[in-house]
Amino acid sequence: MKLCARGLRLSTYLTSGRSFLTLWSGVRVMDKPKIRPVEAFPVEHDGQTFVCLRDPTGLASSPILLGMGAYFVATLFDGHNSVRDVEAAFAGRFGEVLPSQQLEELIARLDEVGFLESPAMAERRRRFEQEFASAPQRAAAHAGLCYERDPVRLRAEIEGFFRLPEGPGSLPAAAADGRLAAPRGLIAPHIDPRRGAAAYAHAYGELAGRQPPELVVVLGTAHCGGGPELFAATRKDYATPLGAVMTDRPLVERLAKRYSGGDLFAQELLHRHEHSIEFQAVFLAWALGVGNFRTVPILVGSFYEMVGRGRQPAEDPRVGAFIEALRAELAAERRRVLVVAGVDFAHVGRKFGDPFRVDEAQAEKVRRDDRELIAHIERCDPAGFFAAVARDGDSRRICGLAPIYVALELLAGCRGRLLKHAIALELQTGSAVSFASIVID
Repeated sequence: MKLCARGLRLSTYLTSGRSFLTLWSGVRVMDKPKIRPVEAFPVEHDGQTFVCLRDPTGLASSPILLGMGAYFVATLFDGHNSVRDVEAAFAGRFGEVLPSQQLEELIARLDEVGFLESPAMAERRRRFEQEFASAPQRAAAHAGLCYERDPVRLRAEIEGFFRLPEGPGSLPAAAADGRLAAPRGLIAPHIDPRRGAAAYAHAYGELAGRQPPELVVVLGTAHCGGGPELFAATRKDYATPLGAVMTDRPLVERLAKRYSGGDLFAQELLHRHEHSIEFQAVFLAWALGVGNFRTVPILVGSFYEMVGRGRQPAEDPRVGAFIEALRAELAAERRRVLVVAGVDFAHVGRKFGDPFRVDEAQAEKVRRDDRELIAHIERCDPAGFFAAVARDGDSRRICGLAPIYVALELLAGCRGRLLKHAIALELQTGSAVSFASIVID
C-alpha cells in the first residue's frame, strides 16, 4: 500500500482477507466508524489490484490505496455497523477472525488522513473553512498539477492545444472591427486540460474574433456536494497564473438575496478545491485577459434524486427558484452576458463501478448516446436533455447533467453548434470519460 499523505511505501495492507500489516498498537477508535463520501476506483500496482480512495474536496491529506480486504472492511463503515458487526462480516466473507487490534488500526489510519467522519474531521473542516474565509482569493488549487503554474509556460501550453491533430489547427485570429456578437453560451469540458486539450481549444478559441463578454456566469459541477443545498456561490475572485478572474460581488450578493430556495453561501467551501470552475477561469483569463469582465461562479450539485423520481428539475422548488432568480438578474443586465457550463458527459467502465472494461464497441455506444444529448443541447431543450439522461436512470453518469440543465433553462430560444466531441480512454482501469465543446448563439 502507498500512503500518499506520508510518502510511506508499505508492502501490504489488507491486500487480501489474509494479510494485515500492523502499524501500531493500543489505538483507541470510534465504535461505529463512518467513511466520508469519497471516490473509490480500482488501480493496478506491482501486479496487484488495489482500490484508490480519493477525496475530491481536498479535505483528506492525500489519496490512499487499499488492498481488496481493507476495501471490503471500509465499505462496512456506514456509521451503523459496530466494530463487532464488521468483524462478523469479515469472518463471513473470508472465513477467518479479524483481530480487533488490526481493525482498530485501519480505522485510526483512515481517520488520521481524513477519510472518516469524526471529531478530528470536524476540526479539520472547521480549520479549512476559516482559512478559506480569510483568504483574499480562491487559490489556483490545481496549478502545477493539471496545467502549468508559470504564466509564460501556461500560455505556451494552451497555444499548443490548438496545434494538436484534433485541435482547431491554428491560434485564433486577432480581433478586427465588425466582430461577430459575443456567444450567449458555451459548453466546455472540465476534464484535466491535458486530456481534454483539443476540446478546450475549440471551446475557448470560439471567443476570439467576437465581441468579448462583459459578464460570464460560470456553472460548474459540484463533484462532492451533498445535503439539501444544490447551489453554492462564492464572493471570491478565482486566482490563475495569468491573473485573478474577478467575481461580480454585488451581483452575487443580489442573487443570494433574491434566491428563495436555500442559502447560496452555505457550501461555499466546495469552491476551495473543485476544479470544474477553476479550469474555466484559466481559459477565460487566457482568452479574454483579466479585468475586462466579471464572473458569477456557481457550483451546481447533483440532480440524481430527480432522475430517480422522473421529475423535471425545474419542478423542484430549489432549482426552480434558482433559475428564476438568476434569470431575473440577467434580464436586468445591459452588459454582454455569456453562460459557461464547465462539464463532462459520460463516465463508464470499471473505475466508475461498471462490470465491464471499455472497448471500441463501448466507446461507440458512448458516442451514439452522447449525440442524442448534444442534439438536445443544440436545440436548447432542457426538458428533452433531462429526459434523455433519465431514461436509463443516468446509467452513464453524466457529470454535467445539473449545470447543463440550468444553462439550457437560461438560454431558452437560442441555438447551439457542436465544435468538438471526444472520449478520453484510461486503459489502466478500462474506463472512459466523454466531453464536448458547444457554442450557443
